[in-house]
Amino acid sequence: MTDTAPLLDLLACPRCDRAPLDASEAGWSCAGCKVLFPLIGGVPWLFAEPVAALEEWRGRTRFALERIEHEQRQLDAALATPNLRASTVARLTALKGANADHAARLRELLAPLVGEGFQGTYETYLALRTRLPPDQGLMTYYGNVHRDWAWGDAENEASFAIVTRLLGDAPRGRTLVLGAGAGRLAYDLHVRGRADVTVALDFNPLLVLIAHRVARGETVELYEFPIAPRTAADQAVLRRLAAPAPARPGLVFVLADAHRPPFRRGAFDTVVTPWLVDILPEPFDILCARINALLADGGRWLNFGSLSFHSPDPALRYGLGECLDALVENGLGHPEIAEEEIPYLSSPASRHGRRERVVSWVAAKERPVKKVPRHVALPDWLVRGDEPVPLTDAFRTQAAATRIYAYLMSLIDGRRSIKDMARLMEEQRLMTRAEAEGAIRQFFIRMYDDSRRGVHY
Repeated sequence: MTDTAPLLDLLACPRCDRAPLDASEAGWSCAGCKVLFPLIGGVPWLFAEPVAALEEWRGRTRFALERIEHEQRQLDAALATPNLRASTVARLTALKGANADHAARLRELLAPLVGEGFQGTYETYLALRTRLPPDQGLMTYYGNVHRDWAWGDAENEASFAIVTRLLGDAPRGRTLVLGAGAGRLAYDLHVRGRADVTVALDFNPLLVLIAHRVARGETVELYEFPIAPRTAADQAVLRRLAAPAPARPGLVFVLADAHRPPFRRGAFDTVVTPWLVDILPEPFDILCARINALLADGGRWLNFGSLSFHSPDPALRYGLGECLDALVENGLGHPEIAEEEIPYLSSPASRHGRRERVVSWVAAKERPVKKVPRHVALPDWLVRGDEPVPLTDAFRTQAAATRIYAYLMSLIDGRRSIKDMARLMEEQRLMTRAEAEGAIRQFFIRMYDDSRRGVHY
């Protein structure tokens, strides 16, 4: 179970954003909201709507395990192919055994997540405007687990050196690592730095449950499946995930959403954001204000990682200069900046790897900001359901495309050719026959490729 003492003076309810939380054997609770935030595998589960978030992560866990079962069926089908080379049979057989063992190990590791007796409704989830990113699955950053705890120290040392050089010798005080991932940087900052308390927050339960166990001195064994195996033996490598030594007291892992951090204002002397700021689906300026609110007067924000914003709004795809302007405008002083090229996810078992030129800055809080707006993931018309659905340009385009796709799918009867379908499209005055034939062919190429990759709609 997590030692609750380091969190006692730091937490505030992520649901109402103000009330302190009370600790018990069952977890943390808010007297005002009458909500229990449970412990999952000994880790505080501090999402604004804990029940709904738990149900969604359970669903993503089931999906991840179903994908492994799908891969097992694909391997069985491949092994049934006649006239396979002996080397191919050996490779497929080894992968099949590793896949089955991997699924069993994941089920054991994630038992605290899937075994709790909570049931929630999607309506309450929406009502609180909380929502997990749809593109983030349980295994999205699985490679980080092996990088952090199994591959050796080259990448971890490169990251730690940049961060500590910028932070200097000043005491770290109460430190928050926001978006801690698999936890190695938070571990190194706490064990080798001078933080009184280090809180490592991430929203992915697989990463956090592994980090929580490893940082306590346990060993976790899981498979790595390299992108481009160097040898036949590297197709599936059973890795031993372990920390150099158990962390000293004061390192705490928390499962929560970075958009609704469960902490009181001014709780931290240092906030570290590794590889985070450009992947959050919220304007960078709001994140600056949110971090300002988490920092005590004079506290420092250290950012580390890539800068590659992918907002649908071109105005929000900030460059470094715009980021620095946003820092100053949000009371964070004039930052010190560093840029350095380091290796990134270069597995010793894979031919695949890359180098990243990371951007880091450290900026001190010079003045507070006004109240930070509560994160809103979904608009009112979608949450309440009693307002008109807006006819945006994107919706209008998608509606037209969906009608055409549905019509095309209805034409599939095992007898019509692409040319037959193009003629019918012309008769319906949807396209000319020449236009339709090319468009239909591209549509079916996409469908065919997706079916081969196991993509379902």
